[in-house]
Amino acid sequence: MAGAERGEDAVIRIDGIAAGGAGVGRLPSGVAVFVHRTAPEETVRVRVTERRRRCARADLVELIEPSAGRREAPCPHYDRCGGCTLEHLRYEAQLRAKGEIVREALRRIGGVDVATPEVVASPAEFRYRNRVSFALRRLPDGRVVAGFHALGRPDRIVDIGGDCLLPEAPIADAWRALRAAWGTGADRLPAGALLRLTLRASDSGEVGLLIEGGVGRGDAAALLREVPGLVGVWHALEGREIITLAGAHTIAERWDDFELRLEPGAFLQVNRGTARLLEDHVLARVGDPAGRYVVDAYCGVGFHAHRLAAAGARAVVGIELDAAAVEQARTMAQRRGTKATFIAGDVAAELPAVLPADVVIVNPPRAGLAPEVCDALRARAPVRLVYVSCDAATLARDAARLAPVLTLDTVRCFDLFPQTSHVETVAEFVA
Repeated sequence: MAGAERGEDAVIRIDGIAAGGAGVGRLPSGVAVFVHRTAPEETVRVRVTERRRRCARADLVELIEPSAGRREAPCPHYDRCGGCTLEHLRYEAQLRAKGEIVREALRRIGGVDVATPEVVASPAEFRYRNRVSFALRRLPDGRVVAGFHALGRPDRIVDIGGDCLLPEAPIADAWRALRAAWGTGADRLPAGALLRLTLRASDSGEVGLLIEGGVGRGDAAALLREVPGLVGVWHALEGREIITLAGAHTIAERWDDFELRLEPGAFLQVNRGTARLLEDHVLARVGDPAGRYVVDAYCGVGFHAHRLAAAGARAVVGIELDAAAVEQARTMAQRRGTKATFIAGDVAAELPAVLPADVVIVNPPRAGLAPEVCDALRARAPVRLVYVSCDAATLARDAARLAPVLTLDTVRCFDLFPQTSHVETVAEFVA
């Protein structure tokens, strides 16, 4: 028992929630152990499934002393599905856990001690996702399974119907109808052992289907006829070229006061309610833009840039790698009469030429800022940097890279992803 090797049981206390959603405790030997479906302040019996020199993983065997933050997970698939990791926690407990995840990452990786940040709740705990990706696998016996990867077993797919609790209603309805319409062996979809199916819904309920993987065209026209709300079917070919198999090339989206035509691979936040709260907070951290020069890096279609230009910024420059998003941003600027300039290109290559600025906003992908971006920000530091992060670990790493030229001042989190361990963080740095 003292060592609790692989296959052995141990009774432990759970101290917190790790970034991946597993509870964290210590084996009798002192080794940290990660256990999914546990909660802080619980005493549990676990069975070790993997043992390394500095950490271990284990399965929950028995709940000896439950936490007050625990609840019965509402989803019928939660026991096996890896799509959600915190659904067994009451929502308030999820928010507390996410704040602690961010605080601990900043302390451990970034060397920055901050109070546990506030986590702004999502207006909707369920039915909030406007974009969902499902995995589909054709089995040798002719059966098809489609859903999410199993918890701890990414090689397995848990078959999920329209009863998943995360998608907005139009996506749930479309997924249910699509499963009924794709035919025996899903032969109306492109051929292939493994496909990735992404459904996106607009504010009006229009739905687009992007198929990644496989070959051939299938019978997309039949899907368009039989799936309510479906307006376009697209296929991402090898090399990421996207072609339209049937229906519209884009879907219409209204995002607050912006009217968009979304390309199949376009990026928007998946939780429209919380995204607006986050966007308002970013603008508040920028402050009064009148007479100031602002750079909006990784700008997407340029929501921040358009609003700041309209509010009187002296100049606004947006930088975005996705050429289609930049084209949309330029079109919106013309339509709205806002004086913002948009550059299509890699931020690492383009940022040095547009610095220094009074304020820089960055919203990088999960990998965080490239070293060259941190170098540019240190060399020609803005008065204020507003950093929107979807990964606390890379935010913390970048905070260490930006110091001591830019100092972390404020942190606030936004729960764009209820029931999961993911959280969006807005960090403000000052020179």
